[in-house]
Amino acid sequence: MAELEIAARSIPNDPWVGALKGYIERRQGRWEQSLRDHERAIELDPHNVLTMQETAQSYTLLRRYPESKSLFARLLSFEPNDPISTVLHAFVELDSNANTRPVHEAIDAIKHTNPAATSNIASNWMMCALAERDVAAAKDALAAYGGNPILLGSNENVIFNRPFAEGVIERMNHDDDKARAAFTAARAEEEKIVQAEPNYGPTLCVLGVIDAGLGRKGQALEEGRRAVELFPVGKDAPVGTTMTKYLAMIAAWVGDKDLACEQLAIAVHRLSDLSYGQLKLLPFWDPLRGDPRFERLVQEAKKPVVLK
Repeated sequence: MAELEIAARSIPNDPWVGALKGYIERRQGRWEQSLRDHERAIELDPHNVLTMQETAQSYTLLRRYPESKSLFARLLSFEPNDPISTVLHAFVELDSNANTRPVHEAIDAIKHTNPAATSNIASNWMMCALAERDVAAAKDALAAYGGNPILLGSNENVIFNRPFAEGVIERMNHDDDKARAAFTAARAEEEKIVQAEPNYGPTLCVLGVIDAGLGRKGQALEEGRRAVELFPVGKDAPVGTTMTKYLAMIAAWVGDKDLACEQLAIAVHRLSDLSYGQLKLLPFWDPLRGDPRFERLVQEAKKPVVLK
């Protein structure tokens, strides 16, 4: 930031200075300042796809959906065939209204007109398939990832392996034997990564979710709590909140509804991808359905995040 402040004085109209400041401020949890710097960068470079995508995504995380949709629409006005922007624009409707149809239709169109691009939208395709409880589509989405990292959320620090995704699909399909076999394979892969870098929260939280899928309650909760300790919000706002989200998921999967709702309440009131639509539709949260505390949080996730 110190170097960027110097750059801002010497090259005040360089859009990348503002864009880079905005990315750092977002990590620091300074969301309003981040948005100001990103909007200024867009003014200086109104056709910069990456900056516009990232700024629109910030509005989505803030649940300021009209602003997100508007910015994506501006982007698509000059890049109408950009597959990532097309799907992200459609995904705002899933997040805000639990409506999967626009995402489904956008993905179908891309599969038909630009099949080579499906690997770039595989994460959104997977999330849409899970939201629709479509096992076949989820398997097709998993195949489309190719060699790309498997993400099951918007935070690119949290990378899952292929066997875990297979386990999630089989769990949704109520095939406990296949789910367990997949989670067992996933654990063997993830444990090696954690052993190589034991103090990295995102890999540890992935191991915690896998252990939760295997029913290893004590170990899963310990790993989830440790991930939160290693990556607090003060260290990195988006990643810190994601650690809290996954601790909530771990607790839900192992049957600790009190802890799950407690952690989910923290994450819902911070900047995260815990939208109304994702909480309403995704199978990750099925163990909590019907609990009044969870149902209240689903409704809370409709509201814009209040920045303090």
